[in-house]
Amino acid sequence: MNAEDRRQTELSLKIVDGLLKAMDRRDEVFQVVEDSEDMDAAIRRLAELLEADEMVCRAILDMQVRRFTRDQRRAIAAQADEIRFRLSGGRLDADTC
Repeated sequence: MNAEDRRQTELSLKIVDGLLKAMDRRDEVFQVVEDSEDMDAAIRRLAELLEADEMVCRAILDMQVRRFTRDQRRAIAAQADEIRFRLSGGRLDADTC
C-alpha cells in the first residue's frame, strides 16, 4: 500500500469508526440533531458529543436513518474490521468480501 492509499484508507476508517460511534449513541445523536438550530450547530454539537471532527460529523448527518438498524451496524462494523486488516498489512480484495 503506497502512502496515498494508506492515507485514504485511514480516512475511510476514521469515518466508519465515527459512524459506529454515532450508531452506538443514536438516542443522543438524534436528540442533538433535533435540538440544533441549524446544520452548523448540529455539527458543532456532534463534534463535542462524539469527539469527532467536522468531516466525520457531516458523514453522520448524511447517513440515512435506515442505516441505524442492527444489520447495517454489523455491516459497517465488518467494513471497519476489513479496513483495519488492510492497514495492518493484510490484503482483502473487495471481490472476496
